[in-house]
Amino acid sequence: MDRFPEDFMFQLTEYEFQNLKSLFATSSWGGRRTLPYAFTEHGVLMLSSVLNSKKAIQVNIQIMRIFNYFRKMLSDNANIVMELEKLKKSIRNQDQNIEVIFKYLDELSEKENTSKAEKG
Repeated sequence: MDRFPEDFMFQLTEYEFQNLKSLFATSSWGGRRTLPYAFTEHGVLMLSSVLNSKKAIQVNIQIMRIFNYFRKMLSDNANIVMELEKLKKSIRNQDQNIEVIFKYLDELSEKENTSKAEKG
């Protein structure tokens, strides 16, 4: 436990555990007396330095690849969100510009109507 502080490993909540169990075909009659623990990315790195079997090494390599994949997905999504925010801002600016154009058109129309009324 000394190797795995709370930012390396954490215990799942009951809700998380039930959700995890629902993803896998697990029997309902067996059971655990305590909730399982999960490793963070740092915990997996620490785990790979502790476990030395070939299978453990291969599992840790796969887990690190998954962490990297998730990090890339999050980064890609962050870029998409930033681009969407830029588009929203641009649209807001365009909306404001269109409002100004219509305001000027209304003013021109009023001036034209006033000029016609004065001439008429």
